[in-house]
Amino acid sequence: MLDETPVFRLATASDVEAVTALTEQAYEPYTQAFGAPPIPVTEDYAPRIEAGQVWLLEVSGALAGLIVLERHADHILIFSVAVAPAFQGRKLGIRLLDWAEQKARAAQFDLVKLYTNARMERNIALYSAYGYRETGRRANPKRPGWIVVDMEKRLADEA
Repeated sequence: MLDETPVFRLATASDVEAVTALTEQAYEPYTQAFGAPPIPVTEDYAPRIEAGQVWLLEVSGALAGLIVLERHADHILIFSVAVAPAFQGRKLGIRLLDWAEQKARAAQFDLVKLYTNARMERNIALYSAYGYRETGRRANPKRPGWIVVDMEKRLADEA
């Protein structure tokens, strides 16, 4: 039996195509529902990979998911969480959120932020159940008519 222990690693330049493909696949239901791709689908990941912002989650050597983390002055921002369709339903999204919190703690931050589309109600519910709270809504500057939901989680609240 193969070892199915998830392994995290920093993406490298050779991963750009795989990151782009996984992101497109993971967000495909939203692309269909919205009639246009969500922002992470149109992102150029090469600069983010070069900046050390993209972490891959591999299971049995296969790319199962990824998370894009931006380091800011007082927090970590989750730009994108994506799980490959073949790996969905295995709680890997939670593993990715846990990874973000580990990285925030390692950087001595107690705040993790993210934003999502207001129409991604399932994601909002998942983030809320995982301890994130909504801090506001705003127009999406890159997609007229779309609404962004800002959320955050204070890690100190868990201590």
